[in-house]
Amino acid sequence: MNNPNSMFARAMPILFGALFLIGLVAPFAVYPTFLMKVLCFGLFACAFNLLLGFAGLLSFGHAAFLGSAGYVCGMLVRDLGVTPELGILGGTLAAGALGWVFGVLAIRRTGIYFAMITLALSQMVYFVVLQWKATGGEDGLQGVPRGHLFGVIDLSNNLAMYYLVFAVFCIGFFIIYRAIHSPFGQILKAIRENEPRAMSLGYDVAKFKLLAFVLSAALAGMAGATKTLVFQLASLTDVHWHMSGEVVLMTLLGGLGTVLGPLVGAATIVSLQTELADSVGSWVTVIMGTIFVVCVLLFRRGIVGELQALIRRAGIR
Repeated sequence: MNNPNSMFARAMPILFGALFLIGLVAPFAVYPTFLMKVLCFGLFACAFNLLLGFAGLLSFGHAAFLGSAGYVCGMLVRDLGVTPELGILGGTLAAGALGWVFGVLAIRRTGIYFAMITLALSQMVYFVVLQWKATGGEDGLQGVPRGHLFGVIDLSNNLAMYYLVFAVFCIGFFIIYRAIHSPFGQILKAIRENEPRAMSLGYDVAKFKLLAFVLSAALAGMAGATKTLVFQLASLTDVHWHMSGEVVLMTLLGGLGTVLGPLVGAATIVSLQTELADSVGSWVTVIMGTIFVVCVLLFRRGIVGELQALIRRAGIR
């Protein structure tokens, strides 16, 4: 009888290879802008899942990293004229630095206290972005040029822009995958399962949690900076607390603590929002809330988690 876990391990390289090939040909079959939005939010959700799904830390402030990186990238590209790859890098580093500040202030708290501190800090970022004239206030940072990648490739071409976004997503996803399958990732899981035991084994729990927080924030920033280039806009929506709630929904719907779950959840939510926006208008928020309730009540493992459980049961039988 085959071990389901070993079956998953053997199948993952094949699955990743197939998904990579699908990603390469997808813009020829599906509208590239839609795909770019899915990839940006997919990376955002994967970054959040690294923190909640593997370290057990529920942050309600991740929109601050997505949005602040977008504004930094937009300012660098539009106002200073840097190339887009440097804009993405600058936004990623800025989000990582902001994540370090958040982490230092919040990481020694747990549970609802940790979540509320991250939410409060995120709201402070939202207030700064709203009041600072350089960010455009309620109008957002508009007219961000896509520019030329490495000064050569014109990103005003949607196909070229898609492959940049796809490359950024692949890099971010690879970093997350390697992190969770490394000794660092195993320590995070140990902290999630039993923090006092991890401390008794001699691990500096606060240090590992802070590293996870900073890495998650930086990757969320990478998604936000890339999103700003795609839509040529950084808006208040990206730093609003609603965005932090939305990424929680994406992660739970796809499968908390799974590798591909956040991407599936992001694709599902973005697809529903795109399809329902014109037909039901503001009722799309109610529909999203209903989906969240159904997810929590009926399939708590999420889409990917339930599929994995089904495969395991079939393998055991």
